[in-house]
Amino acid sequence: MPVGYDGATLSFLRRELEASLMKIDSLEKENHELKQETSRLKAQINTLKAHDLERKSILWKKLQNTMNCTDEPPHKPKLQIDVPLKKSSTIEGNTISLPKPPPSPSHSPLQRKVAVAAGPPPPPPPLPSSPVGSRTVRRVPAVMEFYRSLMKRDMTTLQKENKGVGLVPVTYSRDMIGEIENRSSYLTSIKSDVEKYGERLNYLIREVESAGFREISDVEGFVKWVDAELSCLVDERAVLKHFPQWPERKADALREAAFSFRDLKNLESEVLAYKSCPKQPLIQSLNKMQALQDRLESKISVVERTRESTCKKYKELQIPWQWLMDAGLVGQVKLSSLKLAQECMRRIAKELESSRDRGDLLLQGVRFAFRVHQFAGGFDIETMHAFEELKKIGSGTRGS
Repeated sequence: MPVGYDGATLSFLRRELEASLMKIDSLEKENHELKQETSRLKAQINTLKAHDLERKSILWKKLQNTMNCTDEPPHKPKLQIDVPLKKSSTIEGNTISLPKPPPSPSHSPLQRKVAVAAGPPPPPPPLPSSPVGSRTVRRVPAVMEFYRSLMKRDMTTLQKENKGVGLVPVTYSRDMIGEIENRSSYLTSIKSDVEKYGERLNYLIREVESAGFREISDVEGFVKWVDAELSCLVDERAVLKHFPQWPERKADALREAAFSFRDLKNLESEVLAYKSCPKQPLIQSLNKMQALQDRLESKISVVERTRESTCKKYKELQIPWQWLMDAGLVGQVKLSSLKLAQECMRRIAKELESSRDRGDLLLQGVRFAFRVHQFAGGFDIETMHAFEELKKIGSGTRGS
């Protein structure tokens, strides 16, 4: 027997060795099963790929047969469509009116056309470094100190692990057989739209190419007008493919900017309009505020990750980009989270006044206040007062 080891120690080491060997054996079996499963999945993928290629080949043959059976003369190409470029007000006996002119920018009805004729607009004045408007916030060290003191006191509380969000596989459920059967009427409708609305679409092309704005609100109005003019087409993408001069990149960027701006404005309005109902259970109110803050941080995170490339693209296409900066709408959205912090701290303070044995509730309120403090870059005067009130009540609760 080795010197320094008694029977109990050797027995313990033996049990540990046996347990380790059993665990290794179990992991090896699991690894073997995973390899078999991987091989099975690879074989299944190859089978599906081969089946998909065969199916596409059959469908393509059916499509060609269907297109060859149309009533058009055999010498005439199927999709050779002459896009009308000359002004024509009558097509097949029907009068086609030109679209209404686009909405004029709010700053000047002729400013956009003048700006296009004179070249790109002058660079905007430098953005202010201070927060939006006269509403200022500042860092509050007391918030961080109070938060850390509570976290040190409650070290046994483990933070909830973020569960990974699984990606739901996208399934394409198009009925391709039905599409092939109706292919002739579909192509006929596209051809009809190209011939019928060719003059209107050429007009829209010129308007989109020459569009330049200074206010993002003007972009919203312009996008609504373009979408309304294109809503008469049976398939917008398919029809516009026959117009190679269509500025697809700029049109998509205009739509993207208008949608992102409206999405942030709606979220800001929802947060500012929120008010905790005293009759609603506390847990429901706190969950609602947490959900709103989650949405704010998620939206702003997406904007900030892509802000540099997005601003570069918008500048190139004469689309307003200043609202993406912290001194614009993004900064306003951040400051709107202070309303949630105020509602949360005041609601928890009232709850602590009636029940002073809720240390976990105090920690939850301070944690949320700290989260908003870091997100917004500080507290304003009103939020600071709500924090001081919560801190005073919380200090009394801890001391009692």
